[in-house]
Amino acid sequence: MNAPINTPIDQTKLEAFVTRAVDDLSAGYGGVMVSLGSKLGLYQAMAGAGPLSAEQLASRTGCDERYVREWLNAQAAGDYVSYHAVSDTYELSPEQALVLADEDSPLFIPHAWQVPASMWFDEERTLEAFRTGEGVAWGEHDGRLQCGVAAFYRNGYRASLVPEWLPALEGVVDRLEAGIEVADVGCGHGHSTVLMAQAFPRSRFHGIDVHAASIDASRRNAAKAGVSERASFDLAKATDYADRQYGLICFFDCLHDMGDPVAAARYAARVLAPGGTVMLVEPYAQDQVEDNLSTVSRMYYAASTTICCAHAISEGGTLVLGAQAGEARLAEVFRQAGFSHFRRAAETPFNLILEARLSE
Repeated sequence: MNAPINTPIDQTKLEAFVTRAVDDLSAGYGGVMVSLGSKLGLYQAMAGAGPLSAEQLASRTGCDERYVREWLNAQAAGDYVSYHAVSDTYELSPEQALVLADEDSPLFIPHAWQVPASMWFDEERTLEAFRTGEGVAWGEHDGRLQCGVAAFYRNGYRASLVPEWLPALEGVVDRLEAGIEVADVGCGHGHSTVLMAQAFPRSRFHGIDVHAASIDASRRNAAKAGVSERASFDLAKATDYADRQYGLICFFDCLHDMGDPVAAARYAARVLAPGGTVMLVEPYAQDQVEDNLSTVSRMYYAASTTICCAHAISEGGTLVLGAQAGEARLAEVFRQAGFSHFRRAAETPFNLILEARLSE
């Protein structure tokens, strides 16, 4: 569409915006390269190896040299590896390796690219949802969504959940060490449940999710970690899981996806043991849109558009919070559910860690 007649164009602003748009387009292309590099073991083969030629990297990974060379040039152009012109070699720095090669690093990012891949794959479904106002349930998305989200969050939880987040809650670690029942609502692939079960052998952990394939993955992950005897998983909604009078109920990055978060919080109040705690982990957000205009918020709003809001609408959409709900709206949800205590216990650049109790 042409600009209206007599509308002045600021050439400097136009050029700056075009540059920004092309940068974003380039990043999208680069994400494909990151995923390929991770799945082919290219980053892992470069980690700690010093400068390597394309031929050497191809030999180490069993890949074709011509493809590897072009991939390396894309990486060098994006500053994801260093190129040494004199020796015609490429090098992955220790800092880059933490982000691209170390699958146990809390900064490891390649799996996250599976999420936008699923968003593209599901574009027709999303277009239809925009036009009709209908929802799209979590399980109706391309499978790369569930796998990408689980893998991306796993390392962040591994780095922070047991050493930082749980100790930030009043008295919770002592109760976990003594032995309580714990519900992990919306557990996904069960990484958070397994981490807690490994750390607190006297407690019993119960993962709940509405997605059958995720429950199956949770059981496999618990078995692999050797905690199946104290970590169970059930297909259930956030408003009908078994009442075990839980000492701790956790919602990890999921309450904002629910069609009726007040009902979920109200049910948690009903099945919470006296003196029990709800731990709510939500995407980091300020309370006003104008305070959420950042790179991380852009990512969260985009995912929320196609995934979070879409699932909440599929569940009836009584209150569609979205991934950038902010602390004030979340506090109001728990106030309506009967909780009198609500506070921010901790935060990261990506998450708010909130604590709720029925009474002081």
